[in-house]
Amino acid sequence: MILHIAGRFHLIIPPLKSMKIRQSYFASVSYMDTQVGHLLSALDDLQLANSTIVAFTSDHGWALGEHGEWAKYSNFDVTTHVPLMFYVPGRTAPLPEAGEKLFPYIDPFDSISELMEPGRQVEDPVELVSLFPTLAGLAGLHVPPRCPSPSFHVELCREGQSLLNHFQFHDLEEDLTLRGNPRESIAYSQYPRPADYPQWNSDKPSLKDIKFMGYSIRTIDYRYTVWVSFNPHEFLANFSDVHAGELYFVDSDPLQDHNMYNETQGGDLPQLLTP
Repeated sequence: MILHIAGRFHLIIPPLKSMKIRQSYFASVSYMDTQVGHLLSALDDLQLANSTIVAFTSDHGWALGEHGEWAKYSNFDVTTHVPLMFYVPGRTAPLPEAGEKLFPYIDPFDSISELMEPGRQVEDPVELVSLFPTLAGLAGLHVPPRCPSPSFHVELCREGQSLLNHFQFHDLEEDLTLRGNPRESIAYSQYPRPADYPQWNSDKPSLKDIKFMGYSIRTIDYRYTVWVSFNPHEFLANFSDVHAGELYFVDSDPLQDHNMYNETQGGDLPQLLTP
């Protein structure tokens, strides 16, 4: 059902339909969990677990009604937060003994008598653009330098920073730019909108229809987003023309339901967000 009020479009999904959507999504997660289990178990069967690096991640999150939104079209944590897990032979887990299985298949629908020991967790925000330099470093390859601006003339470079420091490996090439760098614990995201108010193409506007861009930074403590005018022909954002802002504090508002932007206005945009 779509409710149209004063030129604005509001998507209203009945409660039973919402439950069915969530049920279907959770079913797809269970299916994916099963397939990952079969894939990892095959590494053991083929005796490849000792020589294969595994990175498990996703390209985006998924909203299931939070903030009245569905799918992936926003800068909220629920759509930008993704899993990021690594297995590195002999590093993140001991090498298996002869005949021992490192990834025995566990049916997600079976009752588990004993819990598996969790791996080491890192709370710092990181970005998926860090996958390339991180995997290159883990494989013992040279990590390319950071891309200059512009970078069209450079044959090979990288945007993200290597995450090798999080693995606590002392014999691998570390990204020295992480030391003392205030950007170390910041993740960036952005999403376009065609208008100040919701309309029929708000979620997926065509390039020519993009009028505003929401630029967002996520730290350990907060998420800060500004919506500024955007030129789709020149691909330029005008940070002096701010149309709206969002500020959520993680500890007191983990679901990002209470926007504190207006209550904290009065200064310039944070330097970390301004290009």
